[in-house]
Amino acid sequence: MKLRVGIPKGSLQESTVALFKRAGLNVFLSSRSYFATTTDPEIECMLIRAQEMSRYVEHGALDCGLTGRDWVLENGLDVVTAAELVKIIATELVNVTRNYFAERNVPVKVEFSWGATEVKPPTLADAIVEITETGSSLRANRLRIIDTVLESSTQLIANKTAWMDSEKRRKIENLALMLCGAIHAQGRVGLMLNVRKQDLPEVLAVLPALQKPTISPLSDGEWVAVNTIIEESTAWRIMPQLKMAKAEGIVEYPLNKVVL
Repeated sequence: MKLRVGIPKGSLQESTVALFKRAGLNVFLSSRSYFATTTDPEIECMLIRAQEMSRYVEHGALDCGLTGRDWVLENGLDVVTAAELVKIIATELVNVTRNYFAERNVPVKVEFSWGATEVKPPTLADAIVEITETGSSLRANRLRIIDTVLESSTQLIANKTAWMDSEKRRKIENLALMLCGAIHAQGRVGLMLNVRKQDLPEVLAVLPALQKPTISPLSDGEWVAVNTIIEESTAWRIMPQLKMAKAEGIVEYPLNKVVL
């Protein structure tokens, strides 16, 4: 059984391959080919533009692929959303924009724009609909955000026939689990330490845990080991507080995946 996975070619290609790597699946690309191999012999990849991904997934040329929710809506194709990922897709959404204004009974003429959309007002357009992550490009061009048309993120979408195949569905679900785990690990670190039982309440009061910390007994019955996950940005503040709470052997370590 081979699972055919679509990787978005272009601006998202590098970050998607990096995400796969953090998830534990290395993707080997060739500059001369649109096909790629992986460390899993059951998974092969193909580079496809995000704009076209949902079409090839729906038709069955691909079993699943990563693309933006915006393009799934724009193309109006029938696919399964296997997982919501949190990368932002930049695109030009003609149909979504038309629907947005039609629902509000606002008569407008929507024209397709391929890139550099933010420089077109007021000479080439009265207003624009642009996808942006921070809005910095809009502000740099002295534009003001009036409303949000659509909040979009990357999705792992699956072909319906492949989704009904138990083996392929299991493989897609495993891929989704590992990709989401890699995303959840971003910005987080693991923290482990030792502390006397009598000082444990003070240490726990310092820790903002993702879930409840894991507490394990040590060979010395007076001590326990504490293991937890924290936001990396808080480690600078928390570790001195833990030391003051009489924690010892404090170790911060990186995380590749956090499966919730």
